[in-house]
Amino acid sequence: MFTELQMPVRTPAHACALSFRPARASDAAACAPLVFASGEHEFEFFLGLPAEQCIAFLKHAFALSGGRFSWRRHEVAVDAQGEIVAVLAAHDGRRILADDPHVVWTLFRRFGLLRTVPMLLRGLVLESELPKPGRAQTLLAHCATHSDARGTGVFTALFKHALDAQQASRRGLEPGEREIVLDVLLSNTRAATLYRRLGFVALPRRRQRSSRLPAQLESVRMRFATRTDSSRELD
Repeated sequence: MFTELQMPVRTPAHACALSFRPARASDAAACAPLVFASGEHEFEFFLGLPAEQCIAFLKHAFALSGGRFSWRRHEVAVDAQGEIVAVLAAHDGRRILADDPHVVWTLFRRFGLLRTVPMLLRGLVLESELPKPGRAQTLLAHCATHSDARGTGVFTALFKHALDAQQASRRGLEPGEREIVLDVLLSNTRAATLYRRLGFVALPRRRQRSSRLPAQLESVRMRFATRTDSSRELD
C-alpha cells in the first residue's frame, strides 16, 4: 500500500539532497508511523487496536531481526538533515517461509494467547485479500512518504532505487522471469494513479472479497509491467 503521512512541514531540503539506504533497527521510531500510515485501516483491522497501539507494535516488530515487519525488509529515503522521508519494504517470495511462525510468536509474546488468537483469525481474512507473493514474485509493501515530501519525486526515486536493487538480485532467474507486485486499496485512487505511472498494471481478481472483510479494505493487486520514466515529479 502507498500513503502519505500527515506530518509537520519541514524545510524541503531533501528535494535536492536525497539518499537511499537499507533500513536499520535504530530507524524503528521513525519508520513505524510511516509503516502504519501505509495501511492504517489494514493494521487496525488485523490487530484490533487503536492507531497509537498499532504504531507501538510496529515499532517493536520493526526493530526485530526477522519477520515481515523487520528493518531487514525495508529501504528508506533520507533527506539532507538525515531524516527518513519515505520507506518501502520488499518481500521476496523465496524468503518468506518463516514469516508466519515469526508473526505468531511476536504477537503471542507481546499480547498473550487470548488476544493473539483473534488477531491471527483476522489476519487470515486479510490475507485472502492481500495474498503472499509467489516464489517468482517480490511484493512491495509498506510504501509511504511524508506529506511535506510531495511534489519532489521522493517516492518515485525510492521506488526506482528499490526496483534496481530487485533486478540486481535476480540470481538464478532469466530476465523478466521475476514479477514485482503490490496491492492498493480500490478507494486509494491517487496511489493507483501513481503506480500506473510507474509502470504497474492491475491484475484480474481471482476471488470475491471475503464477507468477513470490511468493504473499505477491498484491494487490487498490480504487477510491474514496463520501466517508465520515473524521473518526473509526481504530486
